[in-house]
Amino acid sequence: MPKPLVIVESPAKAKTIAGFLGSGYMVESSVGHIRDLPSDADEIPASFKGEPWARLGVDVDNGFKPLYVVVPGKKDRVTKLKALLKDASELYLATDEDREGESIAWHLLEVLNPRVPVKRMVFHEITRDAIQRAVDNWRDLDRRLVDAQETRRILDRLYGYEVSPVLWRKVLPRLSAGRVQSVATRLLVERERARMRFRIASYWDIDGRFQATGGAFGAMLVALDGARLATGRDFGENGELTRSDIVLLDEVGARGLAERLADAKFTVRTVEEKPWRRSPYAPFMTSTLQQEAGRKLRFSSARAMRVAQDLYEAGHITYMRTDSTTLSNEALTAARRVVSELYGDAYLPASPRLYDKRVKNAQEAHEAIRPAGDQFRHPERSGLSGDQLRLYDLIWTRTVASQMADAQGLAVQVRLGANSSAGEDAEFAANGRVINFPGFLRAYVEGSDDPEAELEDREVRLPRLVPGEALTAEDLRPEGHSTQPPARYTEASLVKALEEMGVGRPSTYATIMDTVQTRGYAWKKGSALVPSWTAFAVVGLLEQHFANLVDYGFTAQMEEDLDGIARGDEEPLPWLTRFYFGHVGKGGKPDGPGLKRMVAERLADIDARAVNSIAIGDPSEGVVVRVGRFGPYIQEGEKRASVPEDLAPDELTIERARELLDAPPAERSDRELGAHPDSKLPVLVRAGRYGPYVQLGRAEELGKAKPKTSSLLSGMVPDEVTLEDALKLLTLPRTLGADPANGEEIVADNGRYGPYVRKGTDYRSLESEDQLFSVTLEEAVDLLSKPRARRARQAAAPLAELGNDPVSGAPIVVKEGRFGAYVTDGVVNASLRRGDVVETLTTERAAELLADRRARAEAEGGTGAGRRRTGGTGRARKATTKASPARKAAKSVAKTGAKAAAKAAPARKAASKAAPARKAAPARKAAPARKAAPARKAATKTVAKVAAKAAAARKNAAKPK
Repeated sequence: MPKPLVIVESPAKAKTIAGFLGSGYMVESSVGHIRDLPSDADEIPASFKGEPWARLGVDVDNGFKPLYVVVPGKKDRVTKLKALLKDASELYLATDEDREGESIAWHLLEVLNPRVPVKRMVFHEITRDAIQRAVDNWRDLDRRLVDAQETRRILDRLYGYEVSPVLWRKVLPRLSAGRVQSVATRLLVERERARMRFRIASYWDIDGRFQATGGAFGAMLVALDGARLATGRDFGENGELTRSDIVLLDEVGARGLAERLADAKFTVRTVEEKPWRRSPYAPFMTSTLQQEAGRKLRFSSARAMRVAQDLYEAGHITYMRTDSTTLSNEALTAARRVVSELYGDAYLPASPRLYDKRVKNAQEAHEAIRPAGDQFRHPERSGLSGDQLRLYDLIWTRTVASQMADAQGLAVQVRLGANSSAGEDAEFAANGRVINFPGFLRAYVEGSDDPEAELEDREVRLPRLVPGEALTAEDLRPEGHSTQPPARYTEASLVKALEEMGVGRPSTYATIMDTVQTRGYAWKKGSALVPSWTAFAVVGLLEQHFANLVDYGFTAQMEEDLDGIARGDEEPLPWLTRFYFGHVGKGGKPDGPGLKRMVAERLADIDARAVNSIAIGDPSEGVVVRVGRFGPYIQEGEKRASVPEDLAPDELTIERARELLDAPPAERSDRELGAHPDSKLPVLVRAGRYGPYVQLGRAEELGKAKPKTSSLLSGMVPDEVTLEDALKLLTLPRTLGADPANGEEIVADNGRYGPYVRKGTDYRSLESEDQLFSVTLEEAVDLLSKPRARRARQAAAPLAELGNDPVSGAPIVVKEGRFGAYVTDGVVNASLRRGDVVETLTTERAAELLADRRARAEAEGGTGAGRRRTGGTGRARKATTKASPARKAAKSVAKTGAKAAAKAAPARKAASKAAPARKAAPARKAAPARKAAPARKAATKTVAKVAAKAAAARKNAAKPK
């Protein structure tokens, strides 16, 4: 008996939906797109090969008619779908509900040419109820969405196929240009240019410690004789002050002023209290999910979207490509139910919170990313693990927090001052912040793994102060600071910048992040994206000769126009005609060049040498980086030197460039060892981003083939490597022969975890690298026949080694942990705080962190060893019931909070409420030693009680019912 055929994109999605629909339906996947524009000449049908537009795949002179071909490798899939369709009673096209999904459905319709009724089935979550609703409430194919997606595809093909060849001819072969990709690359290059222009400036202030009747507190010098003190924001990128009505203190001035204020009588001048209120964050959309997954979980955009796709297809979350923050009524009800059950009614607003999308060119086509269904599965009962659990917990918590009450508190601004012995009026400022009711902060703090600890970090308590009160200056410490260059983009911040400008769409961000790296336009240094010199050349060419194509406003307007096509406000053909052929003005004359004319007219004007030359420092110095076929190199006159692959553009100063130019050949990044005895190709030793290696031949000598490379062994030094050493390395991987048992090839090679022998997917480690060249086939067969030994996990090398801890006497090291860097003396571990930087961390600061951790551990009844903060998995955690003895109890956070918190169960560990030590200045100059400041007063006893009850309630809530 004929059954309905349901076609989706992925096998995982098909499996989940088939389980909901049962045996009465056939569910099959297309495995993505089945049809697209041809990607190379081999895919062009013979009947079209002679057409002048065949290279483009778009007949631009005939209404921009695209030439679609079945994607290579998909012919068998199409045959299978056609066979299933023959026995089907009707066809449901159940691809994703966005433009791309609509386009896939249209291509299926065109290729399969069904003779049965066709129904478009859409849903934003894969649950039993949602799938049944989609079957019952099917619709027709939305041709406007298809037109919008097809226009985007044709536009991107025109852009890429017209502009990329310009880059091939003027910069390097095999480069690519893209509508969003090139704009993203320009953002990276502009930020690096700003870093290259940046000149460091220093400024000083005075950090004071004052004693009042109610206790001690800290304050900073902010004004001198009525003029504001200069801070980092007052300097331009050239290191000069941007205004003249402020006071700049240097080291001599700060130390002298501190001495003249030593015996001064300080008084409180003003006390200003202001209540504050903060609302929760909106639920996730695609861009904010990628940003927060990057900050909290350290996921790349591609990794975040890959995990989100798996969660969606398994029915755990709603559709993950969306630019909407809207929640459905059933989602609002589910979220509010969780808030009431886990946190209490005091944390529940009187009415549901509704979020309006404010991003430029937003579409409200979808719902926000949230847990699927009308009852949100608790992370601990989701059955998930690993990355999926971490991301699901993030989405679950953000969604729940979006329906919680506002956080409320009190901000206090205090001004105090005194006259120095020289008559100078010095004014200090202290700012306090108290959280009276945590609201949504009890569950979720953006960028933080542990909301409980973050609540404490956000509180700065001051003693009760009144105007006119006399104060005693316990310590006046001059502190030096240095301005910092603008931070490089990370994947998260680049996505945010593109979104704010209206460039790109949710479905493109992860792909763009991946493309700018795989195309060689950027590489990662930590989490920062560093543009390559190739990116500088490409962006320079586009800015000078095709400015519109990388103009942020123009690109955003293109996105708006394409959205207009989806809404029916624009028609595809006239829009593509204007873009490609140009505007037509009065009398039928062109009014503004189109892409085709722009490329044709400007190609001859592009000076390849000029666009591939980037001046280092002042152009008059005559030092440039040139982008060549064999990599970037520095040139000054006749002198040349390769640029090390791991050297960021802003680190290549005039001084560093001349150092490389003057270095002996053996110390440069490339050194030719000689010629290979057989191929006669040159053998080079090179410095790569991931370590030194040897290479056979240069790229230009091999055409399309990639040069063979091999990493140096662990004991090798680049400037001592000989031709004989290199030839030996280039024999790897070394084929030992075939296994006598089954004829399978066995090889010896050096890998990430050391030397090994391999047969298919089975491998065994070798004892030393020397065995790579001596192990025989018989020895390898014998080794592979033995059970695989478990490799002991080696401890990672420390990030930094400091001095000895004054308490334990043991050496302090900085290590990288699961949730970030931390210091340890081998017994006590302490996480780095905000403002602590590994590269500038001092032994004194590390000792402070360890001492603070010991104090908290003593209050908890432990030692502080191994008690590192964990977060992001949603697992129940024990709450600390004791406050540190170094802290005094304060008044209740909120009378209602204690009662409500009996039900509260935040998905986070209750912090021990220790205040972080004062942050070390990024580049603080040496100053006289000062006494350690007393620990900051703790948050209230009520907070500790709330936390204890909260964890207990959550533990109960997590138990299966």
